Amino acid sequence: MRTTVGIIGAGPAGLLLARLLTDAGIDSVVLESRDRPYVEQRQRAGILEQGTVDVLRAAGAAERMDREGLRHDGIELRYDRTRHRVDFPALTGGRSVMVYAQTEVCKDLIALQLKDGGPLLFEAEALAVEDAATDRPRVRFRHEGREDVLDCDYVVGCDGFWGVARKAVPADLSRTFERTYPFAWLGILADVPPSHDELVYARHDRGFALLSMRSPSVSRLYLQVPEGTAPESWTDDEIWAELERRFETDDDWRLARGPITQKSVTPMRSYVHEPMRHGRLFLAGDAAHIVPPTGAKGLNLAVGDVVTFARALIHRRETGSAELLDAYSATCLRRVWQAERFSYDMTTLLHRAPDATPFEDRLQLARLARITSSRAAETELAEAYTGFPVD
Repeated sequence: MRTTVGIIGAGPAGLLLARLLTDAGIDSVVLESRDRPYVEQRQRAGILEQGTVDVLRAAGAAERMDREGLRHDGIELRYDRTRHRVDFPALTGGRSVMVYAQTEVCKDLIALQLKDGGPLLFEAEALAVEDAATDRPRVRFRHEGREDVLDCDYVVGCDGFWGVARKAVPADLSRTFERTYPFAWLGILADVPPSHDELVYARHDRGFALLSMRSPSVSRLYLQVPEGTAPESWTDDEIWAELERRFETDDDWRLARGPITQKSVTPMRSYVHEPMRHGRLFLAGDAAHIVPPTGAKGLNLAVGDVVTFARALIHRRETGSAELLDAYSATCLRRVWQAERFSYDMTTLLHRAPDATPFEDRLQLARLARITSSRAAETELAEAYTGFPVD
């Protein structure tokens, strides 16, 4: 099998890249190790930056998002039983975010790919990327019980942290930067309308809490819990009681309870692999970087990566110049490190470390007070949350 761009992974990054290439008249093949139902059901991110929304619209992949997604023009910060709304459009010149689950993005892009894109092979396990440093890289993969080879001009690894793409970068050329946090998120899905019309980020002495949503009738909520917590160790009543404590305010706001349909625990870590390119192999998304979910950056960073690659490849075709392809890693990493910084800042601003001292508690409150009393500080948060530009 032969193609111009071999794409490993049918998450939102790989699927969007395939769509962008199809629109540009560049052929590709997508290899996905899981089956289609798994890809369309795995719960991940739910916040799309303004730039991600714009890209999906330009790619013709936003019809359902625009119909069913929930535009949000701000978030609410809570601390010391007080509430403060951050108004995104007023602070950023009109930018906002969209609540639209990654599962739905994948469904939309899969449907488009199967309708008029290149081959999309499910249950096709990539085994190795070979000859990445040459002008004829290849992907060995297993599909329908037999091994095969995909010969490419370029390979883009969108196969996540545990995938094979990053392993093809020689160890002596790789540098990794990592931080593991001593807490995690216990997340739930509940069949109850959200108790607020925008996301609520709460800092509490007992730990962080987040009120989010998947639709007007489904709430998504999170609690900071110790690292290694098992989701089944919390009863439904314990979860609701703890959420109520952490979201408490001095006004008459109340948290609505409902049936919990899913529980999961998400570890918290920051990770960056440099470089994001080796020869004709390009890393994108979680294959190259991971952020704690506090800043809502993971999916959006992946979108920025594949947009950068698609632009660079189109530039190569139209001008003959490999300048943008050669700059891919540096271009992406500028945005990645800003997102890492923002995600770290949001995480340390709102989560209480297990060994936090009274001094550190007061610093958190001072940082929140600065954001809620200074337009400059509030603007910095709003600009970062709604998205860093793709160079």
